[in-house]
Amino acid sequence: MRVVIQENYEKMCKWAADYIAAKINAHKEDRPFVLGLPTGSSPIGVYKELVRKNQAGELSFKNVVTFNMDEYLGLPREHDQSYWYFMHDNLFDHLTDMKPENINILNGMTDDPEAECAAYEAKIASYGGIDLFMGGIGVDGHLAFNEPFTSLSSRTGVRALTTDTRIVNSRFFGNDPEKVPAYALSVGIGTVTDSKEVLVLINGHNKARALAATVEGGVSQKWTCSALQLHPAAIIACDEAACGELTVDAYKYFLDIEKEERL
Repeated sequence: MRVVIQENYEKMCKWAADYIAAKINAHKEDRPFVLGLPTGSSPIGVYKELVRKNQAGELSFKNVVTFNMDEYLGLPREHDQSYWYFMHDNLFDHLTDMKPENINILNGMTDDPEAECAAYEAKIASYGGIDLFMGGIGVDGHLAFNEPFTSLSSRTGVRALTTDTRIVNSRFFGNDPEKVPAYALSVGIGTVTDSKEVLVLINGHNKARALAATVEGGVSQKWTCSALQLHPAAIIACDEAACGELTVDAYKYFLDIEKEERL
């Protein structure tokens, strides 16, 4: 596992966007580059930089297919808190050459959630899997909507949201946890770790325990993010604020191993 420590959130996002852009630009295969994407506050800076690169002619999305991590169940795409809305507002609507047919987001209004999730897994497989899955984690280490104690081999499916998650997300719903949907559709931990590469963003002091559990803790369903330890090409991009719970030796090790700046 690589842990790339940047001074602040802005530099973390710039590093992550540069990494993603380099992977897309280097992709020479006949099939599209398949990119997994998250929502939430962590990736917003990355999306802004990817949009800037695209509009400046430095990066093309014409041969990129995207799959989003999750969507609230029962929330229409037109709702300003749906993840369909978030992705279009923060990324897709600002790209010059993103093909709408290449955008894949779980349908939160489906009449058959199980079938929707199975079809999503099948569509990912039809492209030969995901080349790079970017993600973020919650303060309890959850990846996508895979709350603590979700199976580390889980696939895309319906997830019940914990009270803590609904409270945290209530800031987007008028600070009323009851307005936050109780269920979501989400890719599984196994779906993410099947990707060729995984790049996870962890920023802020409130994520410090989660970063330490991801990097230094044991592999456990309690911290679903810890499954990244088993991935052969997992990268954590984090800021200094998130490093507060790392041991000194681990912190120094990752700074030392990454001192020759590389993508």
